Amino acid sequence: MKTIKLFPVTGSFAENKDVARDIRVKEIIPSIDKNEEVTLDFKYVDSATQSFIHALISDIIRNYGIEILDKIFFKNCSDTVKKIINIVTDYMQERD
Repeated sequence: MKTIKLFPVTGSFAENKDVARDIRVKEIIPSIDKNEEVTLDFKYVDSATQSFIHALISDIIRNYGIEILDKIFFKNCSDTVKKIINIVTDYMQERD
């Protein structure tokens, strides 16, 4: 399992879509392509924008299907981050 600690690259407020894209392209997708599970560790991240979470996971869901969420785990999420992840994943499910 690959664990990606977000705080070192995002700080306490995850908002930069370019950072999210880099994490997706350089870390999440290569791990998924190796059939590894991925844990996104939000420890010390207090909040995130919807656009950050969207840039982080929506393209993965679009390309691999909603079932890919069985291999992606979200750890140490604040209530705010949990809500935003749910908004994005719900939106992506509605699009199918």
